[in-house]
Amino acid sequence: MKFKTRDLSTAQRVLKIRKLKVGLTGRPDAQPVLNEIDLDIRAGETHCLVGESGSGKSVTSLATMGLLPKDALEVQGGLIDLEGFEITNATAAQMRDLRAQRVAMIFQEPMTALNPVLRVGEQIEEVLNMHTDLSKSEAKARTIDIMEQVHLPDVQRVYSAFPHQLSGGQRQRIMIAMALVLDPDLLIADEPTTALDVTTQLQILKLIEEMQERHGTAVLFITHDMGVVAEIADTVSVMQKGEIVESAPIRELLTNPQKDYTRKLLKAVPNLAPRPARAVSEKDAVLNVDRLEMTYGGGGWFRKSEGVRAARDVTFDIAPGRTLGIVGESGSGKSTVARCIMRLIDPTGGEVTVAATEISRLSRRNLQSHRKHLQIVFQDPYRSLNPRWTVARSLCEGPINFGTPKSEAMERAAELMELVDLPKDALDRYPHQFSGGQRQRIAIARAVAMKPDLLVADEAVSALDVSVQAQVLDLLDDVQDRFGIAMLFITHDLRVAAQICDDVLVMQKGQVVEQGPAAAVLANPRHDYTRSLIEAAPGRHWDFANFRALERAPAVEGPIA
Repeated sequence: MKFKTRDLSTAQRVLKIRKLKVGLTGRPDAQPVLNEIDLDIRAGETHCLVGESGSGKSVTSLATMGLLPKDALEVQGGLIDLEGFEITNATAAQMRDLRAQRVAMIFQEPMTALNPVLRVGEQIEEVLNMHTDLSKSEAKARTIDIMEQVHLPDVQRVYSAFPHQLSGGQRQRIMIAMALVLDPDLLIADEPTTALDVTTQLQILKLIEEMQERHGTAVLFITHDMGVVAEIADTVSVMQKGEIVESAPIRELLTNPQKDYTRKLLKAVPNLAPRPARAVSEKDAVLNVDRLEMTYGGGGWFRKSEGVRAARDVTFDIAPGRTLGIVGESGSGKSTVARCIMRLIDPTGGEVTVAATEISRLSRRNLQSHRKHLQIVFQDPYRSLNPRWTVARSLCEGPINFGTPKSEAMERAAELMELVDLPKDALDRYPHQFSGGQRQRIAIARAVAMKPDLLVADEAVSALDVSVQAQVLDLLDDVQDRFGIAMLFITHDLRVAAQICDDVLVMQKGQVVEQGPAAAVLANPRHDYTRSLIEAAPGRHWDFANFRALERAPAVEGPIA
């Protein structure tokens, strides 16, 4: 993908937003959530709306769709015009007719947007049944056609599948098919690739671009990833605290940003240049993994099957104070290896040694005393923190369970809050009272409270915007240097791995295909699969920190698979 340089000035304007103000329902004097924003999108244009979490990006999209939660937010002024139709004054019935036919939306998480008890083909047909007079056979034919257009494999099988039977990328393709089945004038894509691995993300971005060119659709693309913006945008609007602070064509914004906030966002974008290597530790490894195997399924009452081998012959070690990154696509086996090491699942073969104790065959009772040596930080801190517990209770639970007096545990919790740059008085708050980045800081503090030898970070920054992501990576780096913790860092983003990992291990279909120092693996990959991951990294043709395009992308030696 290259930078877009199309002249869209004469194209028909599809969406016009003028002085849009959105505030808290029934509270016109409160600080507005959106403060008089202006936005224009023309036919065939991809307009990217970027900014940190809480900047107002998703609220803008929900207002345009007429989906603001009525008991929480309301339009308090301004204009949203979709090709002459005033959305802000539309009735509920008018908006139902408008959605899907003239404006449609792709949400970030298709698993929560799709109905889990309906087959995906039926869900696409439901859109046609609500908005057209097509017969049952015509609706099915149209559904099959749009599924083929989004390049789903084995369409007849997928048509009859339930959402949980499809991969994340396939579910997102279903959402795109559902959004475009009626050829809307405007497509709103709200973080549609955030949780996808880089190769699937690239496929989805190319698919949206292909469908846009085929149907002439205007696209409002909401994202926090400036790498993605560089790949797909015609124009960009930067949001901060409910206001658009800068808007410009893509090349102009990336080469000559006018606002400090825009420059800050660009400088926070991770790149593929590896961090300076730490000195190789001569201490004994904290973690030794030897020929780890994990097979799901297999066996049965009447017949035997080999099952699914999610991890095969995985071997590596991590010394104190060093970070090993495991990278690969979804389904490569990364998280399976992490869960085997944490004994959240029991490996079917091999050995896992943590702090000189082989734990892969320990009983659950005997394993309990070794839990303090290894801790994990999950992708979604809101789901891993107990919503009914205060932060203080979450931070103190582990140490108290292992014999630390409550007063000492509370004192340690206050110290940890300072360590992760949160105020001590926040100890009495609950998880929902914090932002996503703050919750992840609390999750890190909870893990460090146990003074572990090994910290496992499983996609710990993949759902965070780039500036918060950079802060959390710096925090992990600081914690590791301060306490000498060994870290296993699971990620699908090689750009993130380059910023924090000393060594990198690349997995594909359960097997290790390449491993070594991060600088060697990322600069001179030996395996075709590693090269394909690097080629798929969004924005690799751009030097964001210095506001310039690269004459050529970082070299990847050898043929690309």
